[in-house]
Amino acid sequence: MIYAVGWLVAIAVFAIAEAATVALVSIWFAAGGVAGLITSLFTESLWVQLLVFFVVSGLLLAATRPLCKKFLSGRAQRTNADMVIGKEGTITQAVDNLAPSGRVFVCGQSWAARSEGGETIPQGAVVQICRIEGVRLFVRPADGGSR
Repeated sequence: MIYAVGWLVAIAVFAIAEAATVALVSIWFAAGGVAGLITSLFTESLWVQLLVFFVVSGLLLAATRPLCKKFLSGRAQRTNADMVIGKEGTITQAVDNLAPSGRVFVCGQSWAARSEGGETIPQGAVVQICRIEGVRLFVRPADGGSR
């Protein structure tokens, strides 16, 4: 019973640490602290209490962390916008990476555009879509030239 206060403090510290982060770092240790607290009601042996704390924390960590990471990880939500990668489009407003403007028309939509290689691409040029970052397409001149 003498170690019960220490376990309560440990539980509070682990709970506060968990509340301060979003990475599920110490929730298992808080649960292990509860197991240590319960064990302290039955035995005065600190070694037994610590053993129960580490075993319970370790088992909970091993059993639930992979599952929690799977459900809480930032899932990339795929959209139909990915279908424009590799397609050809037409520059409707000159693309210059030094200027904030630059538009490309592809698959019936107008997108903000940046040059993949850093070169200026004039209006009317045919480009190939290389990648998407946010709402901006990165393009390079296509082999076909102007339309």
